Amino acid sequence: MIRVAAVGDVHLGEDARGRLRPALENVGEHADVLLLAGDLTRHGTVAEARVVADEFTGLPVPVIAVLGNHDYHDDKPAEVTRVLADAGVTVLEGDTARVEVDGRTLGVAGVKGFGGGFAGKCGSAFGEPEMKAFICHTMGIAEQLESALRGLDTDVKVALTHYAPVPDTLRGEPPEIYPFLGSYLLGEAIDATGTHLAVHGHAHFGVEQGMTPGGVRVRNVAQPIIRSAFTVYCVEPSVEPAGVEVSA
Repeated sequence: MIRVAAVGDVHLGEDARGRLRPALENVGEHADVLLLAGDLTRHGTVAEARVVADEFTGLPVPVIAVLGNHDYHDDKPAEVTRVLADAGVTVLEGDTARVEVDGRTLGVAGVKGFGGGFAGKCGSAFGEPEMKAFICHTMGIAEQLESALRGLDTDVKVALTHYAPVPDTLRGEPPEIYPFLGSYLLGEAIDATGTHLAVHGHAHFGVEQGMTPGGVRVRNVAQPIIRSAFTVYCVEPSVEPAGVEVSA
């Protein structure tokens, strides 16, 4: 069994130094890895990123993250990523990380994700160039996620995103903003690749538990939802993932 701790949407500002650290010190007693599902800062500033780095550095488990839309707001995602990486946090965007746990391997594929909506109620790459650019951006990110997941040769595969891959975990959010909270294309990438678990944030007023059409567990770990420094999910490597494997 591999224990996956996760949290997202901690939104740390410069006045939040030390807020999470006491609860994180014992994460190794409960989990084998800690995933951060984006929106780690309030406004994406380098100063805020340094606070995040101080909170999550030197923990007894590997820390793997994706950025969220807040982390892009100051137009410095590369600098934010560099600050976190210098603190030992692995930040993914279209790539993967591998963790060994008691002779088993956990693979994490991560992207921020983007919006677009869900089956039957989604945007399409049609009409104005601005609309085409919006949807094509999501399509490109979903393709990156699928490629990264396919490239993992591990006992367990986890998809880490900020935006939601299914509408299930958005219940409680206004339906009008669903297209800005996630995309079904992310869910399709997860279902196509034999993924065991999908973790996301972003939906502060949604619910924790959902599932892809292919039966993969989806968990919304936004801190306003889980109401703790992290939550833990157990994945059994011997259990086949529910998602349907699709040949390339």
